[in-house]
Amino acid sequence: MTGDFYDYFELLDEDEKEIVLRVREFMAREVAPIADESWTNARFPHQLIPEFAKLDIAGLPYRGARSLLTGFLVLEMNRVDPSMGTFFGVHNGLAMGSIDRLGSDEQRERWLPPMAAMEKIGAFALTEPEGGSDVAAGLRTTARREGDVWVLNGAKRWIGNATFADLVVVWAKDEADGQVKGFVVEKGTPGFSATKIENKIALRTVQNADITLTNCLVREENRLRDANGFRDTAAILRQTRGGVAWQAVGCMMGAYELALEYAKDREQFGRPIAGFQLVQDLLVRMLGNVTCSLGMVVRLAQLQDAGVYKDEHSAMAKAFCTVRMREAVGWGREIMGGNGIVLDYGMGRFVADSEAIYSYEGTREINSLIVGRAITGVGAFV
Repeated sequence: MTGDFYDYFELLDEDEKEIVLRVREFMAREVAPIADESWTNARFPHQLIPEFAKLDIAGLPYRGARSLLTGFLVLEMNRVDPSMGTFFGVHNGLAMGSIDRLGSDEQRERWLPPMAAMEKIGAFALTEPEGGSDVAAGLRTTARREGDVWVLNGAKRWIGNATFADLVVVWAKDEADGQVKGFVVEKGTPGFSATKIENKIALRTVQNADITLTNCLVREENRLRDANGFRDTAAILRQTRGGVAWQAVGCMMGAYELALEYAKDREQFGRPIAGFQLVQDLLVRMLGNVTCSLGMVVRLAQLQDAGVYKDEHSAMAKAFCTVRMREAVGWGREIMGGNGIVLDYGMGRFVADSEAIYSYEGTREINSLIVGRAITGVGAFV
């Protein structure tokens, strides 16, 4: 990994390194050759799910794996294809994380084993068509209890994996007490429909959907037992927001490594452009962004493993690393010139996908306000 300039990989133990290297080899062998085609056609490679399952990495956080290991796995996926990294993050982090943290023992036993085996794929439905940053107060999807059944009504947007997911964790406001609760909606539930969002310019391989819930009937046994308010939802986002910071590091590292190889091979004025001062300056800027961001997420993982990390820690990492990513992929595109906007050279996909990573799991502005509240003691939210 030429992008790991300070050798943070060496912080992993030998067993952890073996897992990371296995994922690295899989991404190079199975994902890289088809990444551009899948992206261009906005088609998800379902045939890779059984191969993903053989890696035995789904559910690692819930089997005692260190956050440092799971972070490096996120990095490796996004270093090759942020779309596939996002697919796995939604399934492994948001969906499985919600069930593991907020579900009952029975619910964990019912759903987590098949999800860990990737026999069932998960999605996470929080964002709505009319709400994004104000989701905590502005959630419009409702849940009404009628005996042993809940009736869900509303709409969700930008829900990754939702067109084919077997389980969708849906967040809705209880009409009785006004609190946000979580429900696992299984494939085929009447009143649930998911329509693929077309014409995206980023993460095109990810199957994002508009979800409509029309008198959708969900059994009480599918309500997550410990999801009783938005603070519980936020606990999931705190964890996965750190994962998005690792995604950003992977995305910009992949872009840096592409730019470096291109600069060595591309000749102008009779020699490789890697020998020109201005090109070297851009490469060093890219590497600097990768290195400082990787240092931040490594420390974040250490705080997670120590059980002392807070909302503001993951918010800072997400905000900082995605800004640095946006800069870095832009410099990579600059090094490649016109070739940087052609998928054949790889960089264009990283540039486009970085825009989605920059925006989801809390915008830079919202994450800045989370950190700002922590350091000043004064909330500046509207």
